[in-house]
Amino acid sequence: MTADGATRAAVTAVVPTTGRATLARVLDDVRSPAPAGAEIAEVVVVDDRPAHSRHTALPGVHTGGDGPPVRVLCTGGRGPAAARNAGWRAAAPGWVVFVDDDVVPGRGWAAALAADLARVDDGVAAVQARIAVPQPAHRRPTDLERGTAGLAGARWITADMAYRTAVLAEVGGFDEGFPRAYREDADLALRVLAAGHRIVDGDRITTHPVRAAGLLASVRAQAGNADDARMLRKHGPGWRAITGTGAGRLRTHLLTTAAAVTAVGAAVAGHRTTAALAAGAWAAATGVFAARRIAPGPRTRGEMATMALTSVLIPPVAVWHRAAGELRARRLPAAVLFDRDDTLVHDVPFNDDPDRVVPVEGAAEALDRLRAAGIATGVVTNQSGVARGLVAPEALAAVNARIEGLLGPFGTWQVCPHDDADECACRKPAPGMILAAARALRVRPRDCVVVGDTGADMAAARAAGARALLVPTERTRPEEVARAGRRVVRDLVGAVDRVLGLRPRAPDRPARTTHASSAAAGEGRAAHGVAP
Repeated sequence: MTADGATRAAVTAVVPTTGRATLARVLDDVRSPAPAGAEIAEVVVVDDRPAHSRHTALPGVHTGGDGPPVRVLCTGGRGPAAARNAGWRAAAPGWVVFVDDDVVPGRGWAAALAADLARVDDGVAAVQARIAVPQPAHRRPTDLERGTAGLAGARWITADMAYRTAVLAEVGGFDEGFPRAYREDADLALRVLAAGHRIVDGDRITTHPVRAAGLLASVRAQAGNADDARMLRKHGPGWRAITGTGAGRLRTHLLTTAAAVTAVGAAVAGHRTTAALAAGAWAAATGVFAARRIAPGPRTRGEMATMALTSVLIPPVAVWHRAAGELRARRLPAAVLFDRDDTLVHDVPFNDDPDRVVPVEGAAEALDRLRAAGIATGVVTNQSGVARGLVAPEALAAVNARIEGLLGPFGTWQVCPHDDADECACRKPAPGMILAAARALRVRPRDCVVVGDTGADMAAARAAGARALLVPTERTRPEEVARAGRRVVRDLVGAVDRVLGLRPRAPDRPARTTHASSAAAGEGRAAHGVAP
């Protein structure tokens, strides 16, 4: 109970990890004793190591004590966004607090978190911790230390961030198209704010030490330029101002890289003057960049050498990643249109009973991932039961409403109530519903992907100029699978992976659980040979 007598919502701590040794310390702090009413209900550790790397136990998971139980889920190296999604979806309704595996929450963390959550009203969707980054006391910070110090003023970072589970469900959670621990938290926050919720700062303080990194850490970090391209596609050119992110140096890197390419090209072509001028421009730009990075640092021989080397490498690497990110962002469809029966929900021939609606495995998560990626969704479904008098229009509406209640809202529903004899323009394999859905969503048909389980779905997509993916079921004909060729995917989750440009997932393993404190079918297909 809270001070005003209200029941306190459950709080689950989610700790994604790649198996760092610091995990043990994090779990010790998160599970440390707290005053009555401030306890964490459960700790969900999400092991995001690839399957071949999970031969060693996670540090700290089996510690004893009287703290909350620990549950371990495995996500197989799909990245921090996917790991956090798995964690909050497994949590009890209420609050979920994401804590990174390389921070220092402190022994009083649970009580401080409880105090933060107790102060907010119902309009607050998230409460961010204050992040402290220790800096060296007797010398200037290195480039890496200065970069890490930026976390102290960053908005909405999930090093220690509490969200209401209902809000995460509303916006679809983290966008798994962000494969790194970069921009995925800002993207989520922008979508939460756009949905009309508030995010506030709490008073709890979590320390984020500077992690050891290799010589080329700043070069590897340029992969984040691809994520900036995704942010631009989703949130428009104003996203940097909204998030408080600086303008960046991409334009300068582009000019520097262009000068280098021009110098090499001109030299190969024998244009010595042009090559010399371009090489001079490249050297000047690179020298200025290196000097700006060296000046605020400790200026030791090793640091200056590292800055000189990485200042040569960073511009072309940054440009490469940004170009790759732009290409990936442009390949994403504007909308995905789903067949209903046997694609989103298990087929019940001529179903007029909402209680008989059962989503296919992974449907809710797959749709959440599309919505989180900013991709519109719609349904295009043949329902000849209406024309046959087997399903009343109001019963069909109730079934569709139940589907939305279970799977979330769709941007458009296109339903063909006709039978084959009606010879309408909407019934698949005709393209009418695809074209109508595209108009309703204000997208071009060629920017849509149709996902279904029959050749009629594929044919309708082709006729409309859309792309298509086939998810075969027991009722999909072999010749339909053969015609689909490389557009066949194993299930709905695999279809969304393909749409998002992600590598196919390995078959999921059952989640491990450790308690640390105690050891006729398809629209009558057989009757008339046309799939729904």
